[in-house]
Amino acid sequence: MEYNQTLAARPAEATLATNKVIRNTYTLLSVTLLFSALTAGISMVINPPYFLSLICSLVALGLVWFVLPRTANSVAGLGVVFGVTGLLGFGLGPVLNAYLQMPNGTEIVMQAMGLTGLVFLGLSGYVLTTRKDFSFMGGFLMAGMLVVIGASLILVVASLFGYPMPMASLALSAAVTLLMAGMILYQTSAIVNGGETNYILATVGLYLSIYNLFISLLQLLGFANSSD
Repeated sequence: MEYNQTLAARPAEATLATNKVIRNTYTLLSVTLLFSALTAGISMVINPPYFLSLICSLVALGLVWFVLPRTANSVAGLGVVFGVTGLLGFGLGPVLNAYLQMPNGTEIVMQAMGLTGLVFLGLSGYVLTTRKDFSFMGGFLMAGMLVVIGASLILVVASLFGYPMPMASLALSAAVTLLMAGMILYQTSAIVNGGETNYILATVGLYLSIYNLFISLLQLLGFANSSD
């Protein structure tokens, strides 16, 4: 009898733990998105040079790769999360200023923000509602990330040597958009189905997907506007 009660209690405990991770993740994600928007606004007012924006983004990635894994299970991890999102938001300021100077620039930025929100809420909400398992996408997404990184390096080198490839950059932005949509499905599924139990890591993963989705949509909409 006691054994059966123990078996029944375990699924209930797992469900409570999962729900706690979901609640903490989306609460922290909401706060960090607002904080990132604040630092982006400050950066837009200051309008730092592009190289400083790039440095902020590189430091943020360094925190994600080398510091966050060591602090994710402690209170210090929260500070790292705000450091990452604040730096990425600050680095976004000059980029937003550049788009706002384009014809219909305000409309482009607002459309990118709106589409990003719709895609994230739609995909994440779908997984939260259906609790469908998208873990099978892991290998495909990893391969896609490697291809995107390699293609990005090629485009950067080509640009440095005076051979910009705008159509290839456009194709890359479209690929990143699809890849980030897949990442949102995969990451939300991991949270819902118990594959990700650390809300700090879950928050950073979703934030980076949203951030990259916004950037890629901004580039696609900016290109469409310049073509007009």
